Amino acid sequence: MTTETRPTLLVVDDAVTNIDILLETLGQDYTMIVATNGADALNSVKEAQPDLILLDVMMPDIDGFEVCRRLKNDPTTSDIPIIFITALNESRNKIKGFSVGCVDYVTKPFQPDEIRARVDTHLELCRAKRELQQSYDKLRETETQRDGLVQMIVHDMRSPVFAILGNLEMAEMEPLPKGATACIDSALSATGMLMEMISTLLDVSKMEAGKMTLDFSVVDISDLAGETIRMLEPLRGQRRLTLTSPEKMEIFAADTNLIRRVLQNLISNALKFTDKDKGIITVFIEIATKDKMRVSIVDNGNGIPLEYREKVFDKFCQVAANKQNRGYSTGLGLTFCKLAVEAHGGKIGLESEMGKGSTFWFELPLR
Repeated sequence: MTTETRPTLLVVDDAVTNIDILLETLGQDYTMIVATNGADALNSVKEAQPDLILLDVMMPDIDGFEVCRRLKNDPTTSDIPIIFITALNESRNKIKGFSVGCVDYVTKPFQPDEIRARVDTHLELCRAKRELQQSYDKLRETETQRDGLVQMIVHDMRSPVFAILGNLEMAEMEPLPKGATACIDSALSATGMLMEMISTLLDVSKMEAGKMTLDFSVVDISDLAGETIRMLEPLRGQRRLTLTSPEKMEIFAADTNLIRRVLQNLISNALKFTDKDKGIITVFIEIATKDKMRVSIVDNGNGIPLEYREKVFDKFCQVAANKQNRGYSTGLGLTFCKLAVEAHGGKIGLESEMGKGSTFWFELPLR
């Protein structure tokens, strides 16, 4: 091991004998720095930034516990592993050491082989942690670049899709051959879905980046829910879809368009994943607390498996349904709902039981 590559250890002890033993034990493999009191130790750490600290507890003026506490409270030194070396072997002292941030505890008199093994182990753990963090940072950078590229591509897609939509609408106004009207209607519907996906993806990217500006206005949530239910009426089929709301509902401020889309996403999902003949969906609106209102969309579908319940709001997560009720999803609808609700200072959640259905709910502050 060369001098340039070997780790640096700081030994802090007011007993010269202990320092000599540690230098003899570890000096061949590590660059050693010595401090004989707490104040010198704190200064040495700032100057040298050691890879690991061997710290005595019982020292005059500033003891080892206080030195450790200060180092762990400083972001520039908090990641340095600290091993206490002390004659204090009572459990309460060990617990106190771990509570202030040490990673290990060796009692005097210590064995050189034990010290060497513990130092090697914690340096290896520290190296692995550092490499993991570097890999994570690189992954996040790659993900950010990917999201930026996707957002740019999707943004550029919007213009040609608008052109397709406009031309289809114009074509529908012209005399058409037999059967062509149904084809145009189908193309219009698919183009509308594509435009909705593009808008959702762009909005999700904006909200994740904190760049979405909310357009607040006075909202009557009962009227908004009723309007959304009427809009989704063509999808209802034989399912029963009802709204339950207090006679007098508090009016509050929100971005009407975003909350309408949250309701549309949640109710649409309930329609997709309930039986087309026996499905029952109820939208409940209530005052949760004096400063919060809650909307719950309750269905009697198959429910969501436990392993998916923490993931359904993640981007591109899709939960499998039975073949009969499978509905197409971009995997962004619930992510959009979560970000939109949280942008209002609210919360969103899910409760589900297999075979009995699911309840998606969100709460918004009354302003």
